[in-house]
Amino acid sequence: MSEEKKPKKGQINIELDEKVAEGTYSNLAIINHSVSEFVVDFVSIMPGTPKSKVKSRIILTPQHAKRLLKALGDNVKRFEKAHGEIKDYEQPPIPLNFGPTGQA
Repeated sequence: MSEEKKPKKGQINIELDEKVAEGTYSNLAIINHSVSEFVVDFVSIMPGTPKSKVKSRIILTPQHAKRLLKALGDNVKRFEKAHGEIKDYEQPPIPLNFGPTGQA
């Protein structure tokens, strides 16, 4: 490995493959938690479609969930500073009856 490709001390080398880099669209996130983890299910709901599937599930420790909350809040603030306030439009509640809930 050449000198410029070696991660510096304290840095992590993160790889992003093409499939993951494409991303997955989501317009709904469902969040559940237990004492040991947070589970975030990302769903794409399309108008007129009676059924939707979870597109991605991310499982986080409570500490990482809190870090994500802070990082997302910081990014929203920076976005709004550059582009103006993000409008939060009222939407009718979506019935979420896709199965039983439980704890891990």
